[in-house]
Amino acid sequence: MKSSEIRWNDEARGKILDDADRVLREAVVDLAGSGEMTSDEAFAALTGKLKDKFIDWEPGPDLRTYADAIANGEVETDEA
Repeated sequence: MKSSEIRWNDEARGKILDDADRVLREAVVDLAGSGEMTSDEAFAALTGKLKDKFIDWEPGPDLRTYADAIANGEVETDEA
């Protein structure tokens, strides 16, 4: 077996992505319900909540999008 052939199967890969999305969603919704904050405060809080949950963490533009949404009160905190 070549080392390039070692990878998660498609089912496991899908679960990993679903789990990552759930962790992100929970962090965003939790912060959105915690009171008013600026986009920079939300970005810092999201980074703090997520950095230890992922290997090789680097916050990207997606995180800024969610921080802006939190600051602008645009996140629905209850599921319909």
